[in-house]
Amino acid sequence: MRRCSIKRIIKKIIKSIEDKKGTDLKVLDVSKLTWICDYFIIASGETTIQTKVIAENILEKIKERVISVEGLEDGKWILIDYGEIIIHIFLTETRNYYNLDKLWGDAEIIKV
Repeated sequence: MRRCSIKRIIKKIIKSIEDKKGTDLKVLDVSKLTWICDYFIIASGETTIQTKVIAENILEKIKERVISVEGLEDGKWILIDYGEIIIHIFLTETRNYYNLDKLWGDAEIIKV
């Protein structure tokens, strides 16, 4: 994906999360820290129903280049992989437990 299309997709993802009242939204530039992807987008939901609705809204709005979706059935930690962008949607307590924000604390936080 070209850099400008990545930024466009990130904006669509952020809007999709905000539309379903996702909370504690962060975009991390991990491109200098790992080869896995360039960006992590991390968000939280209060219930598994909400995390699933957030994920389904993202998948409905951004159909291009979905590589994989994990955890949609359970809803505690949903991962959507778009290649250069990986989205993590957590239940708040699951997010606090795994603490990806701290694990990837050296990443640049992109202003949302």
